[in-house]
Amino acid sequence: MKQIKMGTNTTGIATSPIDSKELIEFAQVIPPSSPGSEAEAAAVRSEYARESGTVGSVPPPASVKGIIKAAGELIHGRPPALLIDKLGERLQFERSGTRLYEAMIAKHDAEGSFEGGPTRADLEAIRDDELRHFALLKRAIERLGADPTAMTPGADVVGLASSGVLAVAVEPRINLGQSLQALLVAELTDNDSWRMLIDLAIAYGQDEMAAEFRVAEQHEAIHLERVRAWLSSKLALDARGEPTSTTPQQAA
Repeated sequence: MKQIKMGTNTTGIATSPIDSKELIEFAQVIPPSSPGSEAEAAAVRSEYARESGTVGSVPPPASVKGIIKAAGELIHGRPPALLIDKLGERLQFERSGTRLYEAMIAKHDAEGSFEGGPTRADLEAIRDDELRHFALLKRAIERLGADPTAMTPGADVVGLASSGVLAVAVEPRINLGQSLQALLVAELTDNDSWRMLIDLAIAYGQDEMAAEFRVAEQHEAIHLERVRAWLSSKLALDARGEPTSTTPQQAA
């Protein structure tokens, strides 16, 4: 396991006091190369926001069954697009979560773990949970007569938001212990998002769906507890300056 060390990092301005003084003086004398102000930049961003439209839409039901279900929801004053969008959002996140843990397994195989850290079996178990949650959401969308392959607006947004987390997991310079920060971000989001989806399913009268989602929420609570414990163990080892590496377990 690679540890954080003191090294020849020259990104900070304090590494060269003489040059940094000249750089600051130069920046104060020479105006920015691009004209404009912060207010003008904000105005341009606001204009783009007004003119850009939306990130997507929820497609109409592709089956007669779906049309009937959608019509029923509209009769009761509940727009079906909202529930389908949020189901698509969760579907996208669970897909990303599966890939996230696949990346963590690869790092575990390359580096090993550390005392109090995840075993390969731990990471595989959570990966499998994420995949089962993906399948659960796919079935829920299909029961509503909707298309689980459609990229809904919420799915687009969460896909972009989670791309940074996945980028951390696949970056080879970031070790397993450091990557746990990305897992913590993902699991915190996952826990709150399942709770909100359960509340939405109940509001739509989808009690059976909500009951299934509660099981997934319980799984995610366990995931979060484990990631917190792993990260705490790693920080404690690093703080004591103890070696953290164990023998990598090769993939079966």
